[in-house]
Amino acid sequence: MRKGFFKTKPAFNEPIYQYSINSEERKDLKDKIAELREQIIDAPMLINGDNVFTEDKIAMVAPHDHKHILGYYNKGSNKHVQEAIESALNSKTKWSNYTWEKRASIFLKAADLVSGKYRMEINAATMLGQSKNAYQAEIDAACEFADFLRYNVQFMQDIYTIQPESPKGTWNQLEYRPLEGFVFALTPFNFTAIAGNLPSSAALMGNTVVWKPSHHQIYSCQVIIKIFKEAGLPDGVINLIYVDGEIAGKEILSHKDFAGIHFTGSTAVFKEIWKTIGKNISTYKSYPRIVGETGGKDFILVHNSAEVDIIVTALVRGAFEYQGQKCSAASRAYIPQSIWPQVKGKLITTVESLKIGPTEDFSNFINAVISEKSFDNLVEFIEAAKADSNAEIIVGGSYNKSHGYFIHPTVIKAYDPYYITMTKELFGPILTLYVYQDDEFDATLTLINSSSEYALTGSIISQDRDIINQASSALSNAAGNFYINDKPTGAVVGQQPFGGARASGTNDKAGSMFNLLRWVSPRTIKETLVPSTNYRYPFHEAE
Repeated sequence: MRKGFFKTKPAFNEPIYQYSINSEERKDLKDKIAELREQIIDAPMLINGDNVFTEDKIAMVAPHDHKHILGYYNKGSNKHVQEAIESALNSKTKWSNYTWEKRASIFLKAADLVSGKYRMEINAATMLGQSKNAYQAEIDAACEFADFLRYNVQFMQDIYTIQPESPKGTWNQLEYRPLEGFVFALTPFNFTAIAGNLPSSAALMGNTVVWKPSHHQIYSCQVIIKIFKEAGLPDGVINLIYVDGEIAGKEILSHKDFAGIHFTGSTAVFKEIWKTIGKNISTYKSYPRIVGETGGKDFILVHNSAEVDIIVTALVRGAFEYQGQKCSAASRAYIPQSIWPQVKGKLITTVESLKIGPTEDFSNFINAVISEKSFDNLVEFIEAAKADSNAEIIVGGSYNKSHGYFIHPTVIKAYDPYYITMTKELFGPILTLYVYQDDEFDATLTLINSSSEYALTGSIISQDRDIINQASSALSNAAGNFYINDKPTGAVVGQQPFGGARASGTNDKAGSMFNLLRWVSPRTIKETLVPSTNYRYPFHEAE
């Protein structure tokens, strides 16, 4: 075993490519997109390092061009879940005995592969499979993913250096053991970085993992697992399965060695998982760690001291980047009556200027929503708003799925602050506004805090410092990530640890040390250097 106290290079945020016209990176990305469009891949599961193919092939299509087949994934069964669990458990001892710097080197290499050799491929795959434009793919698949990998290594070192005091005659130590058993990573479609981070953060701390990604993210998931393998991740540490959620849940959540779940997805699914874990609690060897980031009904609160251009930019970027399919996307906003006419005019003009179309055309700001199911659900709310006297569509409201699942960015003005699109998470390019009377600012703070079950992100836009302080205090439990004079999206690893409370999750803050602490089970070791040889204490002496 190597000897020495090793220290890695401090983590840093990956610089973002802009893909401007005539740039080298723009040409490289377009070339990679064209190359991938010419291929039809066969995407296997990965269990114990082996590619697993099945007879059940499911097509993967581009949401903005749903007649174009990108490839097929190999759908698994309960047998494959069982095999993945067995592989994770069999690999546990060897992996947990890797020294921390050996684990670190694997994921640091993965970060360099993500941001270097595979940058264009992982971006192009995200653009094609998840319908993200070039910039949204860049900040997600290349930059945020590399950031997670690098900062998690730094956070691991920070955790390991937290040690107790040792008084004279003793040496106290804290050992940060991986959890006893295996970890289940259940990841969403909307961020390639999250899909890569949830299994790898638990693995970095010495755990072995069964990973089930969203079926809508499998295309870029193939690039992630290729990167992990090339970085040197041993067989069986992360086992990748493509099965229905009910099948995975039944096998995993009833297993005695289930040690924890790392989840990002819907609130309803997370609640069911929690309920199942509670029902099975006597089955488990230990109490499972439950870490989840779920939904949001994220808000922008505008004060009458705010500048119109700042307001409109925050609304448009916050609500419509990646078609509103971010957990943090602004989906409700509160505008004072006095400045509403100015905001309305500028907002309509800006939204009408947004280009919509496929990701291959870099001039498009809006692309497709992820699936026909999502499209149909969003259309129902748009049509209901058109027919409801409590709502008015200010701009947008059109849609078309003949070629891709395109919904034009839509702004609804609600006359009832509890109108359904003001309170229900929609996960699409729909923003609902409520116009309040200027003298009802305090009441609007109460309204924001009480009208949603979620508490993920939110923002205040104001030039008045007293108002900013008031809102920050009044809304302290309404958002786990709170923004001042900005959109409520775009958290950066190492800068704004991400997560919310209430129905939005356990707030374990991805992109921070706090999250990694959930994947270890500390052991205290006390060594007495000079042991006592007499049971008596000084106070026992006679007078």
